[in-house]
Amino acid sequence: MTSTVGRAGATAFRALHHDTGGSGTPLVLPNAWDHASAAALAAAGFAAVGTTSLGVAAAAGLPDGAGRTREETLRLARLLGGGAFLLSADAEGGFSDDPAEVAAFAAELAEAGAVGVNLEDGRADGSLTPPRLHATKIAAVKAAVPWLFVNARTDTYWLRQGREAETAARLAAYRDAGADGVFVPGVTDPDGIAAAVAATDLPLNVLASPGGQTLARLAELGVRRVSLGSLLFRAALGAAVHTVLTLRADGVLPPLPQTPDYASVQALTASG
Repeated sequence: MTSTVGRAGATAFRALHHDTGGSGTPLVLPNAWDHASAAALAAAGFAAVGTTSLGVAAAAGLPDGAGRTREETLRLARLLGGGAFLLSADAEGGFSDDPAEVAAFAAELAEAGAVGVNLEDGRADGSLTPPRLHATKIAAVKAAVPWLFVNARTDTYWLRQGREAETAARLAAYRDAGADGVFVPGVTDPDGIAAAVAATDLPLNVLASPGGQTLARLAELGVRRVSLGSLLFRAALGAAVHTVLTLRADGVLPPLPQTPDYASVQALTASG
């Protein structure tokens, strides 16, 4: 992908976070795990699609968050990038603690067609990357690919470490390092969300959760991006297992009203 095309895509992606269309609602960014899921989401009208590191890892038979899916992540970006939708790639923690290596990987994702990247500070052992190190990773990525939208994720709530004060400190550090947006998965209560919004002038990304805050309420609180993480992947797995268990138990398949037919799925691969 040329830098001109990448810059244009990143500009369009950045605009989606700032409600330039005046809809008043946050950007809903669904997360795909392969070509078919991404193509189906794009066909449903989503201008931007993210990837889910759990889905990518699980599909490859690997653990999530352990830094073992670098090649799978890059392979998927090359498959999806530069298509009819804007792609944001979940890069875990950048697959290295060497900022130069993280920046090089982000550059490869950008070359593959990604216009955004998600970088998290949570580690597989349940600890958090030191904020200065994570900020250095962000700064290195922005130096290597200035136009790439860096969504800096902090797992303070996810890992139950620090909550509001630690979250605010990390969001400030990541903003100063050049992040374009910030992501606080695991924060679901209105007070916590409002505190995260107040801690930064960057677009805040939170996870949608069943029974959680409505999009309208999240907009009122100041949230600018809502993603789904691994939820769609897990829902697909659950639906598959439920379907075959029902057949085995009842001798008949349950109704499957939202299942695409064979031809529809074939059509999704036409551009591939």
